[in-house]
Amino acid sequence: MTDMITTKAIRMQRTGGPEVMEYVDMELAPPGPGEARVKHEAIGLNFIDVYFRTGLYPQLLPAGLGVEGAGVVEAVGEGVTDVKVGDRVAYAARINGAYAEQRNIPASALLALPDRIGFDTAAAMMLQGLTVQYLLHRTVALKAGDTILFHAAAGGVGLIACQWAKVMGVNLIGTVGSDEKAQLALAHGAAHVINYNTDNFVERVRDITGGKGVSVVYDSIGKDTFTGSLDCLAPLGMMVSFGNASGPVPPFSLTELGSRGSLFITRPSLFSYASDRARLEEMAASLFGVVGSGEVQVEVRQRYKLADIVQAHRDLEGRKTSGSTIIVP
Repeated sequence: MTDMITTKAIRMQRTGGPEVMEYVDMELAPPGPGEARVKHEAIGLNFIDVYFRTGLYPQLLPAGLGVEGAGVVEAVGEGVTDVKVGDRVAYAARINGAYAEQRNIPASALLALPDRIGFDTAAAMMLQGLTVQYLLHRTVALKAGDTILFHAAAGGVGLIACQWAKVMGVNLIGTVGSDEKAQLALAHGAAHVINYNTDNFVERVRDITGGKGVSVVYDSIGKDTFTGSLDCLAPLGMMVSFGNASGPVPPFSLTELGSRGSLFITRPSLFSYASDRARLEEMAASLFGVVGSGEVQVEVRQRYKLADIVQAHRDLEGRKTSGSTIIVP
């Protein structure tokens, strides 16, 4: 077993703006029972990191950040059988600490990475790709011919969803914040795109669907789009609220669902859908399959050094990014 090592990592002593993140030297103990130490080659940047940084999602402090990464197993603890030293692995796990050159993590969260998928792609796709997998296949079992609305269609999750929906024969209407992002979403397979800064997305959805509305709305924006999203649904439609980019959805009366046609609503999370190893492996196989075949391409459109994490968060919150973003240790 190796001795204590020192690694560069991001730590925060308090919640708040991007400035609370500190780039520091951190001592890392040998992996404990059931753990593996991963040397990161690439780290994912996701909006859930902002939620933890601001305190919207609570955690004990001081703490690290980051739930997604890809790299090589450097050491394993007692009882580990899922991976071995030298394995190429990737993960998305609700255990903060990915913003680091190296980290210890439960080996049960690690997935063997196929040779055809590189580290950058893996770090960019695990959280976002697994999210799309459960949203399109399990939260609602979509079928060819369905019409859905997907907000933030030019983001990391959105661009994967555009492509995967097209593979499935699903008509995806996407919303974006600029004409440039509209072209990006269309190029990735969206059937229609609405710029919500120039058009009323509720009216446009009704126009596109001939007044019928959509069967499912996938909304990661939250507060700013919630009521409008409900208004886009056909009777008996499903509202999938899976993020809070504009802030949490405020309390509302259940009669809002009834008056719009007996709507359904769910607030899912990846870590509930991937709560056991067998299910996680099944979801990953589905993701690795469509990415490995080239049917879904994961584009890394921004790269930041770990030392520049403050700027990365500023750009993410300022909606200056599109597609997927990775951090390089």
